[in-house]
Amino acid sequence: MTPEPFVSAEKAAEFLSIKRRYLLALARKGIAGAYALGTGTMRKIWVFRLSELAQAVAQHPDPQKAGNVRSSGSGSPR
Repeated sequence: MTPEPFVSAEKAAEFLSIKRRYLLALARKGIAGAYALGTGTMRKIWVFRLSELAQAVAQHPDPQKAGNVRSSGSGSPR
C-alpha cells in the first residue's frame, strides 16, 4: 500500500475551495490534515493530506469550529 502524498497549501486550498491564507490560519489553529515542516519559529512550511482535510470538513461543516478560528470585525484571524 502506497501512503497518500502530501500536497502544498495552494493545492489543498483549491481542493477545499477556500483561500490559501484562510487555510494556513486553520492549519496554525490545528485543523486535521495539516502538518508543519521544519523547525522555524517564525515561519513554517505547511503540507496537507487531502483525505484528512475532507474528513475534518465532513465532521465539522463549520470551518470556524474545525480550526477554532475566531472571527473578528476586521476579517483578520489575529
